Amino acid sequence: MTAPLLQTRGLSLAFGGVTAADNIDFDLHEGECLAVVGQNGAGKTTFINICTGYLKPTSGTVTFDGHDITGLSSRLITRRGLCRSFQIPQIFTEHTVRECMLIAASSRSSSMSLLRPMEQSSFAAEVDDTLHLVGLSARAHDRADLLPEGHRKLLDVAMALMLKPRLLIMDEPTSGVSSEEKHTIMETLMAALNERRITSIFVEHDIDIVRRYATRLAAWISGRIAADGPPQDVLRDPEVIRNVIGEQ
Repeated sequence: MTAPLLQTRGLSLAFGGVTAADNIDFDLHEGECLAVVGQNGAGKTTFINICTGYLKPTSGTVTFDGHDITGLSSRLITRRGLCRSFQIPQIFTEHTVRECMLIAASSRSSSMSLLRPMEQSSFAAEVDDTLHLVGLSARAHDRADLLPEGHRKLLDVAMALMLKPRLLIMDEPTSGVSSEEKHTIMETLMAALNERRITSIFVEHDIDIVRRYATRLAAWISGRIAADGPPQDVLRDPEVIRNVIGEQ
């Protein structure tokens, strides 16, 4: 088997007397689509924040593409090809959709300039292609703050795609989206990631979404990975049923 794209060893972090990450050994290989489930406070977001440079672990290491990235800034980690989107979309609400994309693209190479209009950027064709990929071409000139929540989610991920990630971590990509829109959003996102051949991790509470889109599932309980494997197997695990799904 090839070396893991993302690997952690002995990863731990405590906040006061609360252990948010408990000696985590984890491997993710290229091409996987991993869903992460767990109750609030189980450690899911802490793990993501450590891997993406928003938190520093108390101990342990994070390796991405064979390089130790433990403790690096989020900016440096992003430039290495590990990107994320957020539960609350991090978009530039005072700008149009297309401007948001151009800003994201420019940040990739620090080529933003106040002396050159963004529309003349060499990234313009790439922006148009990515907007088409996520179904936002028709909203390109709309202000981002006028988008419905589902389209905000798509824009947040589309901006991350402009950074050319090898791994994209999505924190609750369907939260705040109506039940009627959830599958449409996920179909669009998964198609875009497959088209760009991007490995992915997504945090999710909707078990139906997990069953349908994940190739692998990790269930978190009290700062540790309690079960990890094919979704159908993890969802039958008694500890997962009792502590995550909530069924008796």
